[in-house]
Amino acid sequence: MATPKITLYLDVVSPFGYLAYYVLRHSPIFRPCEIEYVPVFLGGLMKACNNRPPLEIKNKNKWIGKERLRWASLFNIPITRTMPPNFPPLTLQVQRVLTALQLSSPSSLPTALDALYHCFWVEGTPDINNPSTFGPVLEKALGKELAVKVMEDGKEDNAKNKLKENTDRAFEGGAFGMPWFECVNRKGETEGFWGFDHLGQVVSFLELNGEGGGKVETGLVEGMKAML
Repeated sequence: MATPKITLYLDVVSPFGYLAYYVLRHSPIFRPCEIEYVPVFLGGLMKACNNRPPLEIKNKNKWIGKERLRWASLFNIPITRTMPPNFPPLTLQVQRVLTALQLSSPSSLPTALDALYHCFWVEGTPDINNPSTFGPVLEKALGKELAVKVMEDGKEDNAKNKLKENTDRAFEGGAFGMPWFECVNRKGETEGFWGFDHLGQVVSFLELNGEGGGKVETGLVEGMKAML
């Protein structure tokens, strides 16, 4: 039987993408899985789908602010109570840098994502797309040499083209928003799942048994109950 696999498509601008990433990174229930994190440009994905940003939809703009806090509380995920100033920012620059890191040092990508998500969605730091903001964050997380390299590489065509390729890959796989999970179970069957609130379906499809413990796992169990 094959190892279950999850491909999670991410843009740091998405609060629900952050929630999904945090649970996959910290919950023991996903330890049996091979997990790949793929940077995409959410703005490009939304355009490809002719989808409207949630904040442009009356009532939904208020609802998502409450919903992210509900899920964060249920799953014990740290998150800022207020939205980052000037939300949502354009994230093309920072996503290109993450894509450059995916190309040159993919094993370092989760470390960078940890740091950037904490900066934006826990500390609420504004302007996450500004190199003067994300540059020091990456230097602290990755070391100056690698951070400077990927920041320069992010300006090159390789990173730009790869980010577009990643975004097209997500779209072609059925994605229309974040988070998008592309899952392959032990039988080799593939399914796509959208939204943090469908995480329970991901667990069911991959036949994960929920073994583990600790604060995050307790939160996962309680959160899963709310998904039923």
